[in-house]
Amino acid sequence: MEKSTVEQILKIVETVYGTYTKSNWIPKPYADNKSRYLWTDAYGVCNFLTLYRETNDIKYLEQADALINNVHDILGHQRNGKKRLGTATAEYPTRGGLRIGKVEDEGSYDGDGQYFHYLTKWAFALSRMAKVKNDQRYIRWAVDLIKAIHPHFIYRDRNDQLHMYWKMSIDLTYPVVPSEGNLDPYDGYVTYRLIDEMAEERELEKEIADMKSMVDIKYSHYRSSDPLDLGEALWITHWYSDELWAKAITSKSLQALEELWQHGDFREPLNRRLAFREFGTTIGVQVNDKASEEWKSRINEIHNLWLPHLYKRDKDISPVMLCTSLRPGVISRHYLQ
Repeated sequence: MEKSTVEQILKIVETVYGTYTKSNWIPKPYADNKSRYLWTDAYGVCNFLTLYRETNDIKYLEQADALINNVHDILGHQRNGKKRLGTATAEYPTRGGLRIGKVEDEGSYDGDGQYFHYLTKWAFALSRMAKVKNDQRYIRWAVDLIKAIHPHFIYRDRNDQLHMYWKMSIDLTYPVVPSEGNLDPYDGYVTYRLIDEMAEERELEKEIADMKSMVDIKYSHYRSSDPLDLGEALWITHWYSDELWAKAITSKSLQALEELWQHGDFREPLNRRLAFREFGTTIGVQVNDKASEEWKSRINEIHNLWLPHLYKRDKDISPVMLCTSLRPGVISRHYLQ
């Protein structure tokens, strides 16, 4: 990674998470999101791990660890902070799932709860920590998380066909959004497999089979016109790119992104667009080998467009995802091989 890119990432990381102090460093809280936000912090952990691998400076590994612990301490507790979720303990902090970190309580529109695709993103971040640090404890936490959430997000209809809820309550007792996320089965299938392959003992065969059955039914019907969704699809499929479902979704996603580009969606006024959704695209096309060189040449154009406006809408999710887009690092299957 070029020195200028490292410096750019470091400046953003310090702005978002605060200046590193070696003694008991705790990441700076997000003012707008009840201190922590699960999706953003999953990317944050991966960014710190990439910085560690690029610079060999142990402080970035320590920051990744501190961020993980802080997320578990805050989002693994009820909103009042008095009790851990489910059967979680200090030693096993993910056994009740993890809250999103929304500002509003779960009773309000767009309130707190548990999102499946945030939980899998966190489980993936834990798997990267396990790989970089060579420590099975993080895989244990990822497996515990999957075991805790899977029975609550997955259900069978009258025809005995599996489906998923998009969002559950904080205590996982009822669905808040009963519809199914467009990518959730694929996200779960890939994340579960990656974690199970790293575990000392295979524990997720049933959960993987559940996800595979949904993937097999859904993949031929995949559609999206959202840049984040399409970029995430390219990231998901690049892990097992030779499988039929992955080839089909990769092809559809790249075609849809090209249509968005030609239609002018990436040239709309910025007040009609969201930076982090477009960084989802720029991350996906970088890690997926099937993306064209022409698409990859557009990445800098998108980065440079958003840089002067990076903190205007939010001060966390967009800057943190830009760091990942500047250097995908550990989120790519090629990087840690």
